[in-house]
Amino acid sequence: MGTAVLAQPRIQPGPDTVVLPRSAQAGGGAQALRETAAAWRRDPRNEAAALAYAREAFVLGLAEGDLRWYGAARTALEPWWTAPAPDAPMAFMRALVRQGFHDFKGGIADLNTAIAQDPARAEYRSWRFSLLLLTTQLEAARADCAAIAQRVGPDEGAACDAILRVRTGRAALALPVFERLVALPDYQGPQAQDWLRYHQGEALRVAGRPEAAIAVWQAHLQARPRAHLVRSALADLLNQQGRHADALRLSLFEPAPSDALLVQAVLAARALKDPRAERLDEQALQRLQAQDARGEALIERPQMQYWIRTGRDVARGLDLAARNWAEQQEPADAVLLAEAALALNQPQRAAPVLDWLAATGYTDPALNPLAQRLRQRLGR
Repeated sequence: MGTAVLAQPRIQPGPDTVVLPRSAQAGGGAQALRETAAAWRRDPRNEAAALAYAREAFVLGLAEGDLRWYGAARTALEPWWTAPAPDAPMAFMRALVRQGFHDFKGGIADLNTAIAQDPARAEYRSWRFSLLLLTTQLEAARADCAAIAQRVGPDEGAACDAILRVRTGRAALALPVFERLVALPDYQGPQAQDWLRYHQGEALRVAGRPEAAIAVWQAHLQARPRAHLVRSALADLLNQQGRHADALRLSLFEPAPSDALLVQAVLAARALKDPRAERLDEQALQRLQAQDARGEALIERPQMQYWIRTGRDVARGLDLAARNWAEQQEPADAVLLAEAALALNQPQRAAPVLDWLAATGYTDPALNPLAQRLRQRLGR
């Protein structure tokens, strides 16, 4: 098995190669990935080996914000991919990979299968809660939250309830919950801290305290510099706040940034008129063109941000944002859809965002003024 540095544009690793990103090499994940990959390749139809490798690859995908690792996990699960009644561990792993490729309906169905077999398993319900929230199935999400509190424990229930508060216009009520949870001894593991600190910062941002959110995320990156979700969220917020030099430095933490960080670097460099702006812009465009050439159909936020916020092709960005919104409803995506619709004087394209706001009660300093302009344009 060979190793290689992080490659862009994204590719699926070949069957005889383990391509290791820097986070795996530096963070100690290389050995686990090599070992699980080797065991799987020795016996690709061994379910335990396939699950172990798929999980390592999926976790790398989350850490890197890199779709190719979901492709590697999908390959490992191939013998079971269409199985009508997989066991709970396989259904769960399949659900994770499905949602990575935006098959939320399929992911929820697989999670239903896993939970039916093992209703006490905490991660099965927490992932289903996340997908239900992502697809704005709020009553079902609340039911899962209550079940988590009852079956797993009050702290776990409090965590998902705090996220529900943020997404239903009550972010200020979530802040003391996150402040308590991040200090608990049981939640000091790196992945738990990544997750909680991200949501804590997001709650602060939504509550109108961007500087406090920036402070939380900056402090976390001191301890976990490769926490990709936190780093990309922080870079985005710094750009929103006009702190472009900080955003550029943060985004170029490594020589080969993820798509999300590269786009933030482009936006920051352009705002600063930095001499690197043209080169970064060309890199981002090459990645998007390579994705088109490969026929990738998945819509990801960096694509929308690039087309819309650079002004290179706002119409294309609007089409992507509208299609994406039909699949999943996240606040950052609502902002992009509203921005593009207003820029092109097509406010009706973003009308579903206003419906979503009315249904959820969600408020957001970045979205509120855009929503107000949409209402005025639409006469609502």
